[in-house]
Amino acid sequence: MYKIIGADGKIYGPASAGQLRQWLAEGRANVQTQTLAEGAPEWKPLGGLPEFAGHFAPPTPPVIRPLPPGTSTPGQLPRTSGFATTGLILGILSFACCPKFLFGTLGLVFSLIGLSQINRHPELYEGRGVAIAGIVLSGASLLLFGVLLLVALATGHFYLNWSFR
Repeated sequence: MYKIIGADGKIYGPASAGQLRQWLAEGRANVQTQTLAEGAPEWKPLGGLPEFAGHFAPPTPPVIRPLPPGTSTPGQLPRTSGFATTGLILGILSFACCPKFLFGTLGLVFSLIGLSQINRHPELYEGRGVAIAGIVLSGASLLLFGVLLLVALATGHFYLNWSFR
């Protein structure tokens, strides 16, 4: 036989184990309902009594899913990919002043790595436009280098510094 403390603070019982199971089914008692078993020295939650432990399903663990694209992790905002930024800077330098082949190639490589990084982890990185601009500038610089090299070889005017002045 058992006694319980109801939601209204009143003591109910004595009730049999079958009666308590019925109250559980009706929602009149739950896992936290304070219960005093006959002969027990103290009140315990109904879920703590071994004879009722099987009536309470273990809590279902939460399902952890990956974040949808475009969202950031809590406390962390997406940041521009460093590879994309470096690729853009190298693309600008290769077009403007520096050795076109070296800086153009490096700019293309860094920009492609940055774009790949952004596509794989959109929740962490942004800067797709920066990476694409780096690809375009580096590619154009390499194309210009190729044209200038062909012209120089065809005309016999091979200069070490091809600056636009």
